[in-house]
Formats: sequence, C-alpha cells, structure tokens
Amino acid sequence: MSTKPYVVVVGGANMDIAGTPSGALIAHDSNVGTVRLSHGGVGRNIAHNLALLGVDVRLITVFGTDELAITLKAGCAAVGIDITPSLTVPHGATSTYLYVTDAAGEMQVAINDMAITEHLTPYVLLPNLDLLNQAAVVVMETNLPEGTIAWLADHVTAPLFCDPISTAKAQKLEGYVGSIHTLKPNRLEAQQLTGVGIHDEWSLSHACDQLLATGLEQAFVSLGAEGLLCADRHRSIRLPLATGEVVNTTGAGDAMMAGLVWAHLNGLDLEKTGMAGIAASSIAIQSEQTVNSYMNEALLRERMTTLE
Repeated sequence: MSTKPYVVVVGGANMDIAGTPSGALIAHDSNVGTVRLSHGGVGRNIAHNLALLGVDVRLITVFGTDELAITLKAGCAAVGIDITPSLTVPHGATSTYLYVTDAAGEMQVAINDMAITEHLTPYVLLPNLDLLNQAAVVVMETNLPEGTIAWLADHVTAPLFCDPISTAKAQKLEGYVGSIHTLKPNRLEAQQLTGVGIHDEWSLSHACDQLLATGLEQAFVSLGAEGLLCADRHRSIRLPLATGEVVNTTGAGDAMMAGLVWAHLNGLDLEKTGMAGIAASSIAIQSEQTVNSYMNEALLRERMTTLE
C-alpha cells in the first residue's frame, strides 16, 4: 500500500461557460466574441491544479445525473483526480457557472447555478472522516453549506486550508477561522472577517494580527496589483505579483491555493510558500481555460526562481 501523502479537497464542481468579447465589452447588447465550455468549480479547480502538480488528490464534491456530470466525471478521471468519495444526486442538475469577461480577460458578470452543492452535508462527509483526518491537507471552500463548513472546522484534525471566495460567503467562516491552518482572503474578505477597515499598511497589519490571534497559522492576503501579503505568527512579508501576459484571470485564485498547498507538502517557509502561490497564479492566467493544462511542478519551480 502506498504511503504517499494525499490531499482531500471538499467543494464544488461546475461546468463553466465563458464568454469573451472580441473588442470592448458593450453592456445591454450582443457582443461578437467567443464562448467556451470548461470544467470548473473552486474545489474541482484546486484539485485539478494539484493533480497537475503531481499531488495525490481526492475530491469530495457532488454531481447530478445529467450529461454535464458524465463529462465532469470523465474529466476528473482523465487528470488523475480521485472522485470515489463524491456524491451523485439522482435526477440532480450538475452545478453550472456562466460568466462574461472583458477583452482583457477580467470577469465582468457571472451567474452561478450551484444549488446541488447544498447536498454536501455533514451526513455525507461523516463516512469520510477517517479519509479527511489522515490527509496531509484538507482544502475547503465557502460554496459549501454553512453547517458543513462548521462540521469540517470542528471535526477535521488535518491542516485545513480555506479560500473565502467572496465577502458574502466569507461570513460562513465567522467563528471558525481559528480552526483553519491557512487562509487565503483578499482585502475585502479580510475586512469582512475581522471588522477592520483596510486602507493603509497599519490597518492591513492589524487585520492580519486579528486573523492570526484566532489561532490561524498562516494568512495570504491578495491585494490585487499591490501583491500578496504573507503572514504568520512570527513575521509578515509583502511579495509583488509576477509580470507577464494575462489571458484569463478567472482561475488565478484557485491555482494560488493549489500552490500554497503544494508548498506546505514540500515544507517550504512562509516566503517561499507565498512565491509558490504567486507562481501558480501567474501560470493560470496565461490560459484561456480556467485551469492551465501546462501547469506542472517543474514549471512552477522555474516560475518561482524568476520571483526571487
């Protein structure tokens, strides 16, 4: 039996439908452009990136019984994601995410049809508790029901990594941040979780201190063009973003989380962990797809060296 460490990701799996205009995006009008289908969902995207980085990854998600589910399951199998512990809901409609970007690849509007994710309850996760607790890392995301997030925070003993995703969904983490090992919020999500208005260096540092005071081990705060703030209980460091071509930013955060997990598995320090996250994100945004199929460990390490 293999003793290779594995990661469990608990979260959504979607079919993504992306529209990109050929020129400037014109509101309230039909725009000439391209429409692409790709496999998505925050949890699935993180798992996909981890699989491409050579990590043994298990995905606990929920599928319907429609054609989209068949396609998503086949896609997971093709890239080496183990979906054995996932749930299939009879007659369920597989989660779908529709979004429109501008010509530069920045998302402008989106609609998510993710009601099926509500089936990922503690009752579904309970039979997988041993699988979760024996993992090297468990990753959760806040598309999960609030009760499921609470259950994971209370019962998982493996290091728990979390992406708050949005300010609205970050509210589900209130009271549970101290049970998380590594949190990857952006500026607004950090404000939401701490009640600290972040408008300068002092308030940013204060917000991080508030997060870490809960028992959180590490915080990686995305600051947009201002870079990434990496903080633990001993120090904090600001890292600049990588430069390069931007094709589509939609999967950048999911790739960053995968990079942070990969770094933890490899025993990297705070600064190198942040660099791994930035490097993974920079690879992701160079692809039209939500997950860049060229992602791999060698490329990630190479990209990290350019950041040093």
